[in-house]
Amino acid sequence: MSHSLTILFFLRTSKTNPTTGEAPVYIRMTVASQRAEISAKRSVLPSRWEGGAGKVKGTKEDARTLNTYLDTLRAKLNKQFNQLLSGDEPVTAELLKNAFLNKVAPSKSIMEVLDYHNAQVAARVGTDYAPATLRRYRVGLKKVKLFMKQQYQRTDMPLDQLNRRFITEFEHFLKTVEGIQHNTAMNYIKYLKKTVLLALSYEWLDKNPFVGIKHSIREVTREFLSTEELARMVEKPFSIRRLDEVRDIFVFSCYTGYAYADVLKLTPDHILTGINGKKWIMTQRIKTETRSNVPLLPPALAILAKYAQDPECLAKERLLPVKSNQKMNAYLKEVADMCGITKPLTFHIARHTFATTVTLTNGVPIETVSSMLGHKNLRTTQIYAKVVEHKVGEDMDRLEERLAKPAVPTNSLRELSA
Repeated sequence: MSHSLTILFFLRTSKTNPTTGEAPVYIRMTVASQRAEISAKRSVLPSRWEGGAGKVKGTKEDARTLNTYLDTLRAKLNKQFNQLLSGDEPVTAELLKNAFLNKVAPSKSIMEVLDYHNAQVAARVGTDYAPATLRRYRVGLKKVKLFMKQQYQRTDMPLDQLNRRFITEFEHFLKTVEGIQHNTAMNYIKYLKKTVLLALSYEWLDKNPFVGIKHSIREVTREFLSTEELARMVEKPFSIRRLDEVRDIFVFSCYTGYAYADVLKLTPDHILTGINGKKWIMTQRIKTETRSNVPLLPPALAILAKYAQDPECLAKERLLPVKSNQKMNAYLKEVADMCGITKPLTFHIARHTFATTVTLTNGVPIETVSSMLGHKNLRTTQIYAKVVEHKVGEDMDRLEERLAKPAVPTNSLRELSA
């Protein structure tokens, strides 16, 4: 960190008073190539200002008075700067500005803001946030802490040091040192941005370091079960109870589109009669806080009937005996092996299967699918439509290959034409 201070007095002509014609005098402080500006609380006619020298022209009384005042400000700034240098905290232009204006330097640190944000989310789990969201934010906090420890040899830093360079280097750290894929890294960046916006709203931070920084999510191929794979899983008998239950819950999600967190919360009160006189599930998605009303297809109804008198479900007032997400995904791997499914099965694949194999592939309009999935934006659902289009393309390519092969041997064609 450079220990030099440059002070420049200049006119801010963009703020010229239309009545008097005078422009305000501003002070620009530069420390280690970083700038901060404050008003000198004085104004002067631009014609009387000597820009190169940073003072008022002439020797008249008012000119001498104003120039003396500016010299006093320069001396005070230099004194304040030297006092800050004697402290332990790195001196920045913004720190000097705050100290000179008798403001308390930002007392919040990066970790304090992240902790504050996560504590607010923790208090609203079950109402506004899902437990998985809190877990993701806590992992994000750990990633930021690891980054600061490696990059700056510190476990915390002043909030005003969270700048554009910090963000860029954090992304680099996630992708190289942590080996995290692009989209996952973007989720951690979004978490950091969310806490920055919180700090700005509470005026703990003066500037938004994310201004001008764009981060985009890359499209990924959504894995889902084909019709044949889904049928294989439905028809597979299981002698182990836990695997039978996990298979049933997974298949239920394949026919309703509900994510793990939503299936976990389902109670008998969520089963209502829909506009068509049949049974529907009517609930609100935890993740997006949107309505997700889904008519119950026969396979889903059969699974609910199977567990209607299950002791565990009755005791917990739940529709299905859902295990922890970790156990569900672990058991699903066993289910996949026993069904001969080689895809890396996770519970969320059931939601993808509902969107593609069960609905879109069978001609259900995308607007209807979007409503049942509880998506806020149709563009989110269009990701699945692209997957279906890709599958259609592959099927048509295979058809084209079959059609290209002669149905009758060439010699036979010659004989027929003779």
